[in-house]
Amino acid sequence: MTSKEYKTITDIKGPLVFLEKTEPVAYGEIVTIRLSDGSTKNGQVLDTSDDMVVVQVFEGTEGIDRRAGVKFLGDVFKLPVSKGLVGRILDGAGRPRDGGPDIVADEKADIIGAAINPYSRQSPHDFIQTGVSAIDCCTTLVRGQKLPIFSASGLPHNDIALQIARQAKLKDSDEEFIVVFCAMGITAEEYNFFRADLERTGALENAALFVNLADDPAVERLITPRLALTAAEYLAFEHDYHVLVIYTDMTNYCDSLRQIGAAREEVPGRRGYPGYMYTDLAMLYERAGIVKGKKGSITQFPILTMPGDDITHPIPDLSGYITEGQIVISRELHQAGIYPPINVLPSLSRLMGGCIGEETTRDDHKKISDQMYAAYAQGRELRGLVAIVGEDALNERDLQYLKFSDIFEDKFVRQGRDEDRTIDGTLNLCWELLSNIDTKYLERLDDELISKYHPTEKKQ
Repeated sequence: MTSKEYKTITDIKGPLVFLEKTEPVAYGEIVTIRLSDGSTKNGQVLDTSDDMVVVQVFEGTEGIDRRAGVKFLGDVFKLPVSKGLVGRILDGAGRPRDGGPDIVADEKADIIGAAINPYSRQSPHDFIQTGVSAIDCCTTLVRGQKLPIFSASGLPHNDIALQIARQAKLKDSDEEFIVVFCAMGITAEEYNFFRADLERTGALENAALFVNLADDPAVERLITPRLALTAAEYLAFEHDYHVLVIYTDMTNYCDSLRQIGAAREEVPGRRGYPGYMYTDLAMLYERAGIVKGKKGSITQFPILTMPGDDITHPIPDLSGYITEGQIVISRELHQAGIYPPINVLPSLSRLMGGCIGEETTRDDHKKISDQMYAAYAQGRELRGLVAIVGEDALNERDLQYLKFSDIFEDKFVRQGRDEDRTIDGTLNLCWELLSNIDTKYLERLDDELISKYHPTEKKQ
């Protein structure tokens, strides 16, 4: 740490302070800024060159003028970590928000972190039972996966995330997940909703919350997910916990990136977002996974609200490239009163194939999932045809598929907010619903599975 204080500020733009360089400064180094009234603010070096240093100020630049003194501390931003993080609520800069004492640190961890080395990464294969049929059957979640929820404003993505946080477990195991909840730019109402739900269900005892509210500094949103991931890595890889990281809302995070980029006068990319947004998101998402030789794991559930319900928007578009699938929330299903309004047709889990089957879930899982998906897709397609030509134009097979699409949404997708279905219960429900279609039309199921599981065939 240097004892020198520099009063060489040349410009202040948004959350950024520009000052002339007077000594070698490292990227990410933390600084203190002493204002004219004697108060201090904290910041971090965002850019450094031979003649200029750019500092992002976490508490905002209000009150800072050219007379303010800047002191470089010779260290990077670190989070005090210990098992005492579990059960605590911290703000976006890692300070207690729940009125409790400061975290007693076992050690201090660099929040920048790094993506897991591909050589050290173990392939995910353990099925996670979320209790939500649309996910467990059709978009299966695997331990160590990063699976975002693509939603839009006004849809119940927060309810779904909380339900998964409460119910997620390994099949035939009582092993609970530690939930690290990272909120960026949410309203006080949303924060109170999350906190009340976690307290009501007792899940707060197994959770660590990092909360940056909408009226907190936007620049703080850039370090909030890094704090949360640093806590998750410590709990997973030092104490062997299985950690479920939930971010909400990644759109607010990306908007902060755009704001900082504009203040730095960078050349904007698509829709004004910085060209390095892909790299920045990858630095967060790739910190999920399982490390060889370690018992713990990190599974990520990023929530992002698609501006204008546009799945081609840069935020969901880039997230889709980095992550291993997506769960898409449907406004149409939500307006029909269906919860959870998960549209299984555009939803996808790229790791599903390696974690389902006889050894992990059940021997019929893959084929029953394919059959449910195919029958629902054809039924949805027929709805559009019926709107033009009417039901009388349909043959017997098409009528059965059309009817099935309604049954699928009402009986399979729809379930209670506290309803926790086992994977066996979900697969048995699939067979029960497919009994509404003649077996001769179930092209994706073989006779052996039909005779073993079909509710009418196995009785004969």
